[in-house]
Amino acid sequence: QVQLVESGGGLVQVGGSLRLSCQASGSIFRANAMAWYRQAPGKQREWVAVITTGGGTNYGDSVKGRFTISRDNAKNTVYLQMSSLKPDDTAVYYCNMGDSGRFPGQYWGQGTQVTVSS
Repeated sequence: QVQLVESGGGLVQVGGSLRLSCQASGSIFRANAMAWYRQAPGKQREWVAVITTGGGTNYGDSVKGRFTISRDNAKNTVYLQMSSLKPDDTAVYYCNMGDSGRFPGQYWGQGTQVTVSS
């Protein structure tokens, strides 16, 4: 069983920055790709970014150029550095562990709230 615990959310003004963290339990973190998703009120969950085991990254169009995903295998942690934040970025952010490279996998964190005020 894998547990994912997100942290780092909060209230930030338009144009500000936040860094989210997601720490995984267990020993399989380094063997799996990781992703961030988000869900705004009244909307479906949206894929934000993914990072492979080798460090390759990809981003959703709405965050490309503003968000950076990274990972530290020694700490079993994946990060999401968010900058130039907009009100539309307001959502609960979730990390997810891929299942043999497919997303979403079965393991989700509890989510962390990000609110961008204008």
